[in-house]
Amino acid sequence: MPTNPTRVTFSKQDTLTWPNLITLIRLLCIPIFVWLLLSQHERGAAAWLLGGLGATDWVDGYVARRFNQTSEFGRLFDPTVDRLLFLVGVTVILVDGSIPLLIAILILGREGIVAIAALILGATGIPPFDVTWAGKTGALLLMFAVPLFLGGQSSLSYAGLLRVLSWMFAVPGIAAAWFSLLFQYVPSSLREIRLSSQVNSSP
Repeated sequence: MPTNPTRVTFSKQDTLTWPNLITLIRLLCIPIFVWLLLSQHERGAAAWLLGGLGATDWVDGYVARRFNQTSEFGRLFDPTVDRLLFLVGVTVILVDGSIPLLIAILILGREGIVAIAALILGATGIPPFDVTWAGKTGALLLMFAVPLFLGGQSSLSYAGLLRVLSWMFAVPGIAAAWFSLLFQYVPSSLREIRLSSQVNSSP
């Protein structure tokens, strides 16, 4: 008789923490960013907000470790918000026309593959792969590159400098992100899937 799948539950201690509150605030800032850019056409302000949200990505993790408030919910909530922020940011800036199409495709394509891979691994019962140094580096560089592209098309007096900086961050960021996907995450995931299938097929 088949067994029921294990349900993941979270206690109040898991969810009601300062790190999760910080992550929630970052999540609630996403609609403000969209409003600033698409409704108010304030590219400069939207770029600063998006850059600030990216730059403070480490804050919730630091608070969690500093005050011993790490939780399973936080481990899921934080990267989910980060990925949502990234995807919404790139998509909206692409609609605005402030980021080159090729750059947006490379960023969104990579994120889409990672998201699909995570769903496949989760469906097979394999835990998510650990983030590598190259993956972290690529994500950090692109978190700055995306708002820099937006700021470079704004009316800010230093927009020209931002355009130069956007490419300086984007090129190595995309290279590191795709390197981590093709040469680290994909081989690691395939290896885990192969091992899992061998275990399940063994008598």
